Amino acid sequence: MTRIIVLPHVELCPDGAVIEAKPGDSICDNLLANGIEIEHACEKSCACTTCHVIVREGYDSLGEAEEEEEDLLDKAWGLEPQSRLSCQAIVGDTPLVIEIPRYTINMAREGKH
Repeated sequence: MTRIIVLPHVELCPDGAVIEAKPGDSICDNLLANGIEIEHACEKSCACTTCHVIVREGYDSLGEAEEEEEDLLDKAWGLEPQSRLSCQAIVGDTPLVIEIPRYTINMAREGKH
């Protein structure tokens, strides 16, 4: 198991959390499996930005983002260089520290098609 530290988020985990994540599963799936109800409006199909997270530590241990993810991230609220869509970022063996941004933009519902 790989440790993920989730920094405090006003609504989802006000006190923050430390979870034991399953390597090979996405950050999103690991958060959901541990009771952190991160939004995932597109059902984890890489079609929105609601599961956007900022990887504060361990970013380089994640595989590179595909072009589709990069294009969506450009539209995410609070984008930072260490931003990822949690549904696309697969946990490895390196511990992670993540921050869930305060706001999300639902590109599936609010974006231009």
